[in-house]
Amino acid sequence: MSIWEVILAFVVVVLMLVALLANVLVLMCFLYSADIRKQVPGLFILNLTFCNLLMTVSNMPLTLAGIIYKSQPGGDQICHIVGFLETFLTTNSMLSMAALSIDRWIAVVFPLSYHSKMRYRDAALILSYTWLHSVSFPIVAASLSWVGFHHLYASCTLYNKRPEDRTQFVIFTGVFHSLSFLLSLIVLCFTYLKVLKVARFHCKRIDVITMQTLVLLVDIHPSVRERCLEEQKRRRQRATKKISTFIGTFILCFAPYVITRLVELSSVVHINSHWGIISKCLAYSKVVSDPFVYSLLRHQYRKTWKDIINKILKRSSINSSALASESHNRNILQLNE
Repeated sequence: MSIWEVILAFVVVVLMLVALLANVLVLMCFLYSADIRKQVPGLFILNLTFCNLLMTVSNMPLTLAGIIYKSQPGGDQICHIVGFLETFLTTNSMLSMAALSIDRWIAVVFPLSYHSKMRYRDAALILSYTWLHSVSFPIVAASLSWVGFHHLYASCTLYNKRPEDRTQFVIFTGVFHSLSFLLSLIVLCFTYLKVLKVARFHCKRIDVITMQTLVLLVDIHPSVRERCLEEQKRRRQRATKKISTFIGTFILCFAPYVITRLVELSSVVHINSHWGIISKCLAYSKVVSDPFVYSLLRHQYRKTWKDIINKILKRSSINSSALASESHNRNILQLNE
């Protein structure tokens, strides 16, 4: 193995471990907190977490083996199953992010009618569509034998080995990425930019009220006035940062891989194998970032996983103190004997 392959293998291992821990923690928060389970977005986050966990335990290990051994890990049947899952899970996770953005758009732009427009039944219908949409492409690819081990990405994924099917595969790949990556990106941009517009409008209203209050309170201490102005500035930046994170991570993680897949279809451009694996690692990094972007850094999830950790630590401390007292009593009995 070259130094590049060692580095890439190490990166995949790190991504695998962090993704497993973070997504399991999200799942624990969902199971632990009744408030999270009651919320409609919790269904979309649960579906996204399911996709991320399945991707972590099925696709990442085979990519790691492909980097190390430079050949197809396992038999053809295993590779076909993993390639099928990779196509399905990637599309499903993209559409789940689009569903989350639609939920936020309705909640912010139509707050009074949110509970009537986004119910559990509506969320279940959206998830049913994402599953049907996501499973249709790998079924077509598997039926046409367009799934296999791709050396450029060291992964079991969409791959055409027959030159006579090149035109059909090019059309299929273009349609697939248009209806997965591009469609999700358009939905994300439309919904989150609408949310940002509403957030900025509310910030302006709050800013006007804040400035009027500061003008009226002539005797206010300068430090208090300064803190109010700083909070006003942070409030304006908060929504922009969140929305930039949602859209930015989606583009940064998926765009290099999708663009590489499309450029690869051209026989004119040669793609370096190291770049192919790097673009695949960037796509895997979305599995790592999703738990933090959509769940763990939010106040409700933060409170929940802190409660879980405190509960585990208290239980372990109670057990250790019980063991210590039992040992102490045993020692006293031995001395009395």
